[in-house]
Amino acid sequence: MRFEYSVIPAPTRTEKSREAKTPTDRFALTLTAELNRMAAEGWEYLRADVLPSEERSGLTGRATVYHNVLVFRRPQAADPEVKRLPQPEATPAPVTTATATAPDPA
Repeated sequence: MRFEYSVIPAPTRTEKSREAKTPTDRFALTLTAELNRMAAEGWEYLRADVLPSEERSGLTGRATVYHNVLVFRRPQAADPEVKRLPQPEATPAPVTTATATAPDPA
């Protein structure tokens, strides 16, 4: 089975909610909403990763910045455009007949 993947930025801001009193509760609620949104589109949550990215800093500088991302996958639809390599046809092996000659008694 083949999969396609989607990587999205993890939420950094939380949504206000009456049932979420603490910052941790608000973050969990925001994350849950994002996971459910992706699941509604057929995506299966795999993991969260922190990945480095080299970005510009100032005019000539470079800095490594770390990004939090969420990784999802879903089964890939069969693509009719994908062409398979032709398979050789099963052909029977050539039959060879050998004729045996008896030694000449002379």
